[in-house]
Amino acid sequence: MLTSSPAPFHDGGRHPGAGPRRGSVLFVADAPSSRREPGRPAPPGGPLRGVGKTALGVAIVRARESRRDDRLFDDPYAQAFADAAPGAFPEIPQTGEQRAALGPLASVGAAFYAHAVIRTRFFDDYLAAATAGCRQVVLLAAGLDTRAFRLAWPGRTTVFEIDLPGVLAFKDTVLAARGAVPRCERVVVPADLREDWTAALAGAGFDRAGPAAWLAEGLLLYLTAQEAGRLLTGVSELSAPGSQLSFEHDPAAAATLAGQAREMAALRPYASLWKGGLGGEAPRWLAGRGWRPRVHDLAAVAAAYGRPVPGPARGGFLTAVRAGP
Repeated sequence: MLTSSPAPFHDGGRHPGAGPRRGSVLFVADAPSSRREPGRPAPPGGPLRGVGKTALGVAIVRARESRRDDRLFDDPYAQAFADAAPGAFPEIPQTGEQRAALGPLASVGAAFYAHAVIRTRFFDDYLAAATAGCRQVVLLAAGLDTRAFRLAWPGRTTVFEIDLPGVLAFKDTVLAARGAVPRCERVVVPADLREDWTAALAGAGFDRAGPAAWLAEGLLLYLTAQEAGRLLTGVSELSAPGSQLSFEHDPAAAATLAGQAREMAALRPYASLWKGGLGGEAPRWLAGRGWRPRVHDLAAVAAAYGRPVPGPARGGFLTAVRAGP
């Protein structure tokens, strides 16, 4: 088990981050045919920009949540990412007076925070359930996700992390400085998900004959419907029967929050990157391509965690299982 509190998938288990640490080998797929051994330093990450910078914003949220006594998860590395990029978000209010000056827009920031926290825990629990039958995990646009390091994985689990080279370089530089050791076999695959990422994943050792658990956290919203369809077509082609998939599914909520975010100077640059993905068509799209989708309501998930989302809770998450032949 990867987590312990009540969840939509399972009961019992251990808190994320608990359990023995397994010193697995870290491989980095520089190209489809090569891997980098541990000890060879990653190139400097440099400042994160655009979509890559949003990963830093989510890390800051995870660091804040990890300091709470009633936290839904514990990410011991999130603060290190924030510390490695001081002043990355000068537009974010730092004092009580600055936050008070936001007025009604402060509730928008609170909603974003709550959603990021709920989705982190939900996807932790999704992976806990999925890895009961899948020993391959693929994190699409892994960003600054540290699940390979903070969750207690079943034996012989391989976690593939796919993202842009600059994002992964920044991430590995920070983690190496902290002496972080993955609790599974971790394979890093630098690739642009808008291009031929499937070849890079196959070259990194992914076994398309075995089932895999796929996670696209905070990704599809930044893609057009055509780009999202192309990405999920690649996922479908690589997924053996029994594979699982999960991502956010909240088209109405996303549209509402996008409109509100564009009114906030701190969030406007990021809201401008949102393209909507498949929108409300995702369940039907997957069902027509051999998946059995299920939608999880955000309000129900939040209530199960004892952490209601401020304001009207809309949208949720989607999980899907690849059907057999």
